[in-house]
Amino acid sequence: MSSQSYGPATFRISPEGQETFEIAIKGRVRWALECLIDAGAKGCTPFDKPGPRWAAYVHMLRTLSVPIKTVREKHPGPFKGTHARYVLKAVARRLEGVE
Repeated sequence: MSSQSYGPATFRISPEGQETFEIAIKGRVRWALECLIDAGAKGCTPFDKPGPRWAAYVHMLRTLSVPIKTVREKHPGPFKGTHARYVLKAVARRLEGVE
């Protein structure tokens, strides 16, 4: 995370084929949603955007009904295995002037 402030912000979430809704989030959960928005259809991984608890941030967003797809990917190296790529499955934008 950069030195940017991640205070409270409201986002409008528009899942395909579902009703649009708003959520208010802050901190690393906000950071994670903004990373997902910036990543677009390619999504992002903890390798792309290092953060200590990506799975927890995604879980918290999902409890707020934000649709996020998890794609399992293999990775090589001495500790080969799999990692998650998270893809936001909705149009989401931060509402200005609501913080």
